[in-house]
Amino acid sequence: MSNQYIAKSRRLRSTIYSSRIENQGVTSYTVYNHMLLPAGFQEGLEETYEHLKNHVQIWDVAAERQIEIKGKDSYQLVQLMTCRDLSKAKDGKCYYCPIIDENGGMINDPVILKFNNEKWWISIADSDVLLFAKGLAIGKKLEVSISEPDVNIMAVQGPKAFNLLEKIFGKEILDLKFYNFKYFNFKSTQHLIARSGWSKQGGVEIYVEDSKSGLALYDLLFEEGREFNVKPGCPHLIERIEGALLSYGNDMDINDNPLECGLEKFVNLDTNIEFLGKENLIKIQNSGIEKKLMGVKINLDKINLRSAISLTKNDKIIGEIRSAVFSPRFNKVIGIAMINKPYFFNKGKFDILINSKKYVGEICDIPFE
Repeated sequence: MSNQYIAKSRRLRSTIYSSRIENQGVTSYTVYNHMLLPAGFQEGLEETYEHLKNHVQIWDVAAERQIEIKGKDSYQLVQLMTCRDLSKAKDGKCYYCPIIDENGGMINDPVILKFNNEKWWISIADSDVLLFAKGLAIGKKLEVSISEPDVNIMAVQGPKAFNLLEKIFGKEILDLKFYNFKYFNFKSTQHLIARSGWSKQGGVEIYVEDSKSGLALYDLLFEEGREFNVKPGCPHLIERIEGALLSYGNDMDINDNPLECGLEKFVNLDTNIEFLGKENLIKIQNSGIEKKLMGVKINLDKINLRSAISLTKNDKIIGEIRSAVFSPRFNKVIGIAMINKPYFFNKGKFDILINSKKYVGEICDIPFE
Protein backbone atom coordinates (compact mmCIF):
# COMPACT_ATOMS: atom_id res chain seq x y z
CA MET A 1 0.00 0.00 0.00
CA SER A 2 1.39 3.41 -0.98
CA ASN A 3 1.90 6.12 1.63
CA GLN A 4 -0.62 8.95 1.59
CA TYR A 5 0.12 12.39 2.94
CA ILE A 6 -1.79 15.46 4.03
CA ALA A 7 -0.63 18.37 1.89
CA LYS A 8 0.16 21.36 4.10
CA SER A 9 -1.13 24.79 3.12
CA ARG A 10 -1.97 28.14 4.66
CA ARG A 11 -5.55 27.09 5.36
CA LEU A 12 -4.30 23.91 7.06
CA ARG A 13 -2.26 25.46 9.81
CA SER A 14 0.73 23.99 11.56
CA THR A 15 1.22 24.67 15.27
CA ILE A 16 4.07 26.32 17.14
CA TYR A 17 5.18 22.82 18.17
CA SER A 18 5.18 21.26 14.68
CA SER A 19 8.94 21.54 14.16
CA ARG A 20 9.52 19.92 17.56
CA ILE A 21 7.23 16.92 17.11
CA GLU A 22 8.45 16.27 13.56
CA ASN A 23 11.94 15.88 15.01
CA GLN A 24 10.46 13.64 17.71
CA GLY A 25 9.04 11.09 15.29
CA VAL A 26 5.43 12.00 14.52
CA THR A 27 4.22 9.61 11.80
CA SER A 28 0.67 10.81 11.09
CA TYR A 29 -1.66 13.75 11.42
CA THR A 30 -5.37 14.27 11.36
CA VAL A 31 -7.14 17.57 10.61
CA TYR A 32 -8.86 19.32 13.52
CA ASN A 33 -10.24 22.86 13.41
CA HIS A 34 -8.36 23.42 10.12
CA MET A 35 -5.09 22.57 11.87
CA LEU A 36 -2.68 19.66 12.05
CA LEU A 37 -3.28 17.42 15.05
CA PRO A 38 -0.70 14.68 15.65
CA ALA A 39 -2.30 11.23 15.42
CA GLY A 40 0.60 8.81 15.80
CA PHE A 41 4.29 8.40 16.59
CA GLN A 42 6.93 5.82 15.66
CA GLU A 43 5.97 3.47 18.46
CA GLY A 44 2.81 1.48 17.84
CA LEU A 45 -0.66 2.12 19.24
CA GLU A 46 -0.39 -0.43 22.04
CA GLU A 47 3.14 0.69 22.98
CA THR A 48 2.09 4.33 23.32
CA TYR A 49 -1.03 3.20 25.23
CA GLU A 50 1.08 1.37 27.83
CA HIS A 51 3.44 4.34 28.08
CA LEU A 52 0.57 6.81 28.64
CA LYS A 53 -0.88 4.62 31.41
CA ASN A 54 2.43 4.30 33.23
CA HIS A 55 4.53 7.41 32.61
CA VAL A 56 4.03 10.93 31.20
CA GLN A 57 3.51 12.35 27.72
CA ILE A 58 3.56 15.85 26.23
CA TRP A 59 0.87 16.43 23.60
CA ASP A 60 0.63 19.09 20.91
CA VAL A 61 -3.10 19.85 21.06
CA ALA A 62 -2.94 23.40 19.73
CA ALA A 63 -5.73 22.39 17.33
CA GLU A 64 -8.03 22.69 20.34
CA ARG A 65 -8.77 26.32 19.52
CA GLN A 66 -10.17 29.03 21.78
CA ILE A 67 -13.13 31.23 20.97
CA GLU A 68 -12.90 34.34 23.13
CA ILE A 69 -16.14 36.16 23.93
CA LYS A 70 -15.80 39.51 25.67
CA GLY A 71 -18.17 42.34 26.50
CA LYS A 72 -21.18 43.18 28.63
CA ASP A 73 -23.42 40.62 26.86
CA SER A 74 -20.84 37.83 26.83
CA TYR A 75 -22.60 35.66 29.44
CA GLN A 76 -25.88 36.01 27.56
CA LEU A 77 -24.26 34.77 24.35
CA VAL A 78 -22.39 31.89 25.97
CA GLN A 79 -25.56 30.76 27.75
CA LEU A 80 -27.57 31.04 24.54
CA MET A 81 -25.29 28.43 22.94
CA THR A 82 -25.33 25.80 25.69
CA CYS A 83 -28.01 23.80 27.47
CA ARG A 84 -25.92 23.73 30.65
CA ASP A 85 -26.89 26.33 33.26
CA LEU A 86 -23.93 28.70 33.66
CA SER A 87 -25.77 31.33 35.69
CA LYS A 88 -23.79 30.39 38.80
CA ALA A 89 -20.49 29.65 37.03
CA LYS A 90 -17.45 30.68 39.06
CA ASP A 91 -14.39 32.59 37.89
CA GLY A 92 -11.37 30.35 37.33
CA LYS A 93 -13.38 27.21 36.62
CA CYS A 94 -13.86 25.03 33.54
CA TYR A 95 -17.24 23.65 32.46
CA TYR A 96 -17.96 20.86 29.99
CA CYS A 97 -20.89 22.19 27.95
CA PRO A 98 -22.81 20.77 25.00
CA ILE A 99 -23.39 23.50 22.42
CA ILE A 100 -26.60 22.90 20.47
CA ASP A 101 -28.62 24.31 17.59
CA GLU A 102 -32.31 25.23 17.42
CA ASN A 103 -33.28 21.55 17.09
CA GLY A 104 -31.13 20.44 20.00
CA GLY A 105 -28.50 18.96 17.68
CA MET A 106 -24.91 18.92 18.90
CA ILE A 107 -22.80 21.72 17.40
CA ASN A 108 -19.80 21.05 19.64
CA ASP A 109 -18.91 19.77 23.12
CA PRO A 110 -16.28 22.22 24.40
CA VAL A 111 -14.84 23.03 27.76
CA ILE A 112 -15.80 26.61 28.65
CA LEU A 113 -13.46 28.68 30.83
CA LYS A 114 -14.94 31.55 32.80
CA PHE A 115 -12.54 34.40 33.60
CA ASN A 116 -15.28 36.78 34.71
CA ASN A 117 -18.77 37.80 33.63
CA GLU A 118 -17.37 39.70 30.64
CA LYS A 119 -14.67 37.29 29.45
CA TRP A 120 -15.06 33.62 28.49
CA TRP A 121 -13.03 31.14 26.45
CA ILE A 122 -14.72 28.30 24.63
CA SER A 123 -12.13 25.56 24.15
CA ILE A 124 -13.67 23.79 21.19
CA ALA A 125 -13.82 20.36 19.63
CA ASP A 126 -13.74 20.08 15.83
CA SER A 127 -16.38 22.43 14.37
CA ASP A 128 -16.71 26.11 13.42
CA VAL A 129 -18.09 27.53 16.67
CA LEU A 130 -16.66 30.99 15.97
CA LEU A 131 -18.99 31.45 12.99
CA PHE A 132 -21.93 30.06 14.97
CA ALA A 133 -21.24 32.51 17.82
CA LYS A 134 -20.90 35.45 15.43
CA GLY A 135 -24.19 34.63 13.74
CA LEU A 136 -26.05 34.48 17.06
CA ALA A 137 -24.46 37.71 18.29
CA ILE A 138 -25.39 39.56 15.11
CA GLY A 139 -28.94 38.20 15.11
CA LYS A 140 -29.49 39.08 18.77
CA LYS A 141 -27.66 42.43 18.48
CA LEU A 142 -25.46 41.58 21.45
CA GLU A 143 -22.63 43.84 22.60
CA VAL A 144 -19.73 41.39 22.44
CA SER A 145 -16.44 40.93 20.65
CA ILE A 146 -15.71 37.44 19.32
CA SER A 147 -12.26 36.31 18.25
CA GLU A 148 -9.86 33.38 18.08
CA PRO A 149 -6.86 34.34 20.21
CA ASP A 150 -3.47 32.88 19.33
CA VAL A 151 -3.46 30.23 22.04
CA ASN A 152 -1.56 26.97 21.52
CA ILE A 153 -2.36 24.28 24.08
CA MET A 154 0.12 21.63 25.11
CA ALA A 155 -1.09 18.85 27.37
CA VAL A 156 0.93 17.04 30.03
CA GLN A 157 -0.82 13.71 30.61
CA GLY A 158 -0.12 10.50 32.50
CA PRO A 159 0.26 9.27 36.10
CA LYS A 160 3.66 10.97 36.44
CA ALA A 161 2.44 14.29 35.03
CA PHE A 162 2.42 16.10 38.37
CA ASN A 163 5.86 14.77 39.33
CA LEU A 164 7.17 16.56 36.26
CA LEU A 165 5.03 19.67 36.69
CA GLU A 166 6.15 20.10 40.30
CA LYS A 167 9.77 20.29 39.18
CA ILE A 168 8.97 23.28 36.99
CA PHE A 169 6.13 25.10 38.75
CA GLY A 170 6.67 24.06 42.37
CA LYS A 171 4.29 22.49 44.87
CA GLU A 172 1.61 25.10 44.13
CA ILE A 173 0.67 23.18 40.96
CA LEU A 174 -0.35 20.21 43.14
CA ASP A 175 -3.13 22.28 44.72
CA LEU A 176 -4.84 22.97 41.39
CA LYS A 177 -8.24 21.26 41.56
CA PHE A 178 -9.87 19.31 38.74
CA TYR A 179 -11.49 21.56 36.13
CA ASN A 180 -9.98 24.68 37.69
CA PHE A 181 -7.46 26.97 36.02
CA LYS A 182 -4.90 29.45 37.23
CA TYR A 183 -1.93 31.43 35.90
CA PHE A 184 1.52 30.09 36.80
CA ASN A 185 4.86 31.85 36.31
CA PHE A 186 7.54 30.49 34.02
CA LYS A 187 10.64 32.59 33.38
CA SER A 188 8.86 35.97 33.70
CA THR A 189 5.89 34.78 31.61
CA GLN A 190 2.54 33.67 32.93
CA HIS A 191 0.85 30.58 31.49
CA LEU A 192 -2.76 29.61 32.08
CA ILE A 193 -2.86 26.00 33.29
CA ALA A 194 -6.08 23.99 33.66
CA ARG A 195 -6.35 20.64 35.39
CA SER A 196 -8.00 18.96 32.44
CA GLY A 197 -7.19 16.95 29.35
CA TRP A 198 -8.58 14.33 26.96
CA SER A 199 -7.31 11.41 29.01
CA LYS A 200 -8.32 9.57 32.17
CA GLN A 201 -4.69 9.28 33.31
CA GLY A 202 -4.52 12.74 34.90
CA GLY A 203 -2.65 15.88 33.98
CA VAL A 204 -3.07 19.44 32.76
CA GLU A 205 -3.51 21.55 29.67
CA ILE A 206 -1.22 24.58 29.31
CA TYR A 207 -2.77 27.43 27.32
CA VAL A 208 0.28 29.02 25.72
CA GLU A 209 -0.22 32.65 24.68
CA ASP A 210 3.47 33.55 24.29
CA SER A 211 5.02 31.31 21.63
CA LYS A 212 8.66 31.92 22.56
CA SER A 213 8.08 31.15 26.22
CA GLY A 214 5.83 28.23 25.27
CA LEU A 215 8.54 26.58 23.19
CA ALA A 216 11.06 27.08 25.97
CA LEU A 217 8.62 25.41 28.36
CA TYR A 218 8.02 22.56 25.89
CA ASP A 219 11.75 21.89 25.65
CA LEU A 220 12.23 22.10 29.42
CA LEU A 221 9.44 19.58 30.03
CA PHE A 222 11.39 17.05 28.00
CA GLU A 223 14.69 17.89 29.67
CA GLU A 224 13.29 17.68 33.19
CA GLY A 225 11.08 14.71 32.34
CA ARG A 226 13.83 12.25 31.47
CA GLU A 227 13.71 10.68 34.92
CA PHE A 228 9.96 10.08 34.43
CA ASN A 229 10.41 8.51 30.95
CA VAL A 230 8.69 11.43 29.22
CA LYS A 231 7.74 11.00 25.55
CA PRO A 232 5.75 12.94 22.96
CA GLY A 233 2.21 11.73 22.46
CA CYS A 234 -1.26 12.65 21.27
CA PRO A 235 -4.89 11.93 22.20
CA HIS A 236 -4.97 8.14 22.29
CA LEU A 237 -7.65 6.05 20.58
CA ILE A 238 -7.44 3.04 22.90
CA GLU A 239 -7.28 5.04 26.13
CA ARG A 240 -10.08 7.42 25.20
CA ILE A 241 -12.52 4.64 24.15
CA GLU A 242 -11.74 2.58 27.25
CA GLY A 243 -12.47 5.72 29.27
CA ALA A 244 -15.62 6.48 27.20
CA LEU A 245 -14.36 9.96 26.32
CA LEU A 246 -16.63 11.05 23.47
CA SER A 247 -15.22 12.44 20.25
CA TYR A 248 -17.26 15.08 18.42
CA GLY A 249 -17.48 14.23 14.72
CA ASN A 250 -16.84 10.56 15.42
CA ASP A 251 -19.25 9.45 18.14
CA MET A 252 -21.73 12.29 17.75
CA ASP A 253 -22.55 15.22 15.49
CA ILE A 254 -25.29 17.72 14.67
CA ASN A 255 -27.77 14.89 13.99
CA ASP A 256 -27.59 13.79 17.63
CA ASN A 257 -28.81 15.60 20.73
CA PRO A 258 -27.15 15.58 24.18
CA LEU A 259 -29.89 13.39 25.70
CA GLU A 260 -29.10 10.69 23.13
CA CYS A 261 -25.39 11.08 23.87
CA GLY A 262 -25.71 10.37 27.59
CA LEU A 263 -25.07 13.99 28.52
CA GLU A 264 -28.32 14.60 30.39
CA LYS A 265 -26.52 15.85 33.51
CA PHE A 266 -25.32 18.80 31.41
CA VAL A 267 -28.86 19.58 30.18
CA ASN A 268 -30.75 21.96 32.48
CA LEU A 269 -34.36 22.22 31.32
CA ASP A 270 -36.00 23.15 34.63
CA THR A 271 -34.39 26.57 35.05
CA ASN A 272 -35.23 30.02 33.67
CA ILE A 273 -32.10 30.26 31.52
CA GLU A 274 -32.55 30.98 27.82
CA PHE A 275 -30.73 28.83 25.30
CA LEU A 276 -31.21 27.80 21.70
CA GLY A 277 -33.17 24.58 21.22
CA LYS A 278 -34.62 24.50 24.73
CA GLU A 279 -38.23 23.91 23.65
CA ASN A 280 -37.23 21.06 21.36
CA LEU A 281 -35.13 19.40 24.07
CA ILE A 282 -38.10 19.59 26.45
CA LYS A 283 -40.26 17.83 23.83
CA ILE A 284 -37.59 15.16 23.33
CA GLN A 285 -37.27 14.64 27.07
CA ASN A 286 -41.05 14.29 27.47
CA SER A 287 -41.48 11.88 24.55
CA GLY A 288 -38.30 9.90 25.21
CA ILE A 289 -35.23 9.40 23.03
CA GLU A 290 -35.28 7.05 20.04
CA LYS A 291 -31.57 6.20 20.08
CA LYS A 292 -28.70 6.28 22.56
CA LEU A 293 -24.90 6.05 22.63
CA MET A 294 -23.88 2.71 24.14
CA GLY A 295 -20.80 0.57 24.43
CA VAL A 296 -20.23 -2.57 22.37
CA LYS A 297 -17.83 -5.50 22.71
CA ILE A 298 -16.84 -7.80 19.84
CA ASN A 299 -14.66 -10.90 20.01
CA LEU A 300 -12.07 -9.63 17.54
CA ASP A 301 -8.36 -8.91 17.88
CA LYS A 302 -8.32 -5.93 15.49
CA ILE A 303 -10.57 -3.52 13.62
CA ASN A 304 -9.98 -0.66 11.18
CA LEU A 305 -13.01 1.58 11.37
CA ARG A 306 -13.05 4.46 8.87
CA SER A 307 -16.83 4.95 8.77
CA ALA A 308 -19.85 3.78 10.71
CA ILE A 309 -20.85 0.11 10.33
CA SER A 310 -24.42 -1.09 10.80
CA LEU A 311 -25.31 -3.47 13.61
CA THR A 312 -28.11 -5.97 12.97
CA LYS A 313 -30.30 -8.40 14.83
CA ASN A 314 -32.34 -10.94 12.87
CA ASP A 315 -31.27 -9.01 9.74
CA LYS A 316 -32.80 -5.79 11.09
CA ILE A 317 -30.57 -2.73 11.57
CA ILE A 318 -30.55 -1.82 15.26
CA GLY A 319 -27.82 0.83 15.23
CA GLU A 320 -24.29 1.63 14.08
CA ILE A 321 -20.83 1.45 15.56
CA ARG A 322 -19.06 4.80 15.30
CA SER A 323 -15.69 4.33 17.03
CA ALA A 324 -13.86 1.11 17.82
CA VAL A 325 -10.45 -0.28 18.72
CA PHE A 326 -8.86 -3.41 20.13
CA SER A 327 -8.59 -3.00 23.90
CA PRO A 328 -5.69 -4.66 25.76
CA ARG A 329 -7.67 -4.24 28.98
CA PHE A 330 -10.65 -6.28 27.73
CA ASN A 331 -8.70 -8.38 25.20
CA LYS A 332 -11.30 -7.74 22.52
CA VAL A 333 -12.60 -4.94 20.31
CA ILE A 334 -14.66 -2.35 22.15
CA GLY A 335 -16.51 0.55 20.62
CA ILE A 336 -19.04 3.34 20.96
CA ALA A 337 -22.26 2.85 19.02
CA MET A 338 -25.57 4.63 18.51
CA ILE A 339 -28.25 2.05 19.30
CA ASN A 340 -31.91 2.35 18.35
CA LYS A 341 -34.84 1.95 20.73
CA PRO A 342 -35.70 -0.56 22.27
CA TYR A 343 -32.34 -2.27 21.87
CA PHE A 344 -30.48 0.18 24.10
CA PHE A 345 -32.85 -0.92 26.89
CA ASN A 346 -32.61 -4.62 26.16
CA LYS A 347 -28.88 -4.68 25.30
CA GLY A 348 -28.07 -8.26 24.24
CA LYS A 349 -26.29 -9.61 21.15
CA PHE A 350 -25.97 -8.25 17.62
CA ASP A 351 -24.35 -9.19 14.30
CA ILE A 352 -21.78 -7.08 12.51
CA LEU A 353 -20.35 -7.60 9.03
CA ILE A 354 -16.61 -6.84 8.72
CA ASN A 355 -14.71 -7.60 5.50
CA SER A 356 -17.65 -9.73 4.30
CA LYS A 357 -17.51 -11.90 7.44
CA LYS A 358 -20.18 -11.92 10.14
CA TYR A 359 -19.22 -11.54 13.81
CA VAL A 360 -21.26 -11.46 17.01
CA GLY A 361 -21.02 -8.70 19.58
CA GLU A 362 -22.87 -7.50 22.66
CA ILE A 363 -24.28 -4.14 23.73
CA CYS A 364 -23.16 -2.79 27.11
CA ASP A 365 -23.19 0.40 29.16
CA ILE A 366 -20.47 3.03 29.03
CA PRO A 367 -18.12 3.60 30.73
CA PHE A 368 -16.98 0.03 30.13
CA GLU A 369 -16.76 -2.39 33.06
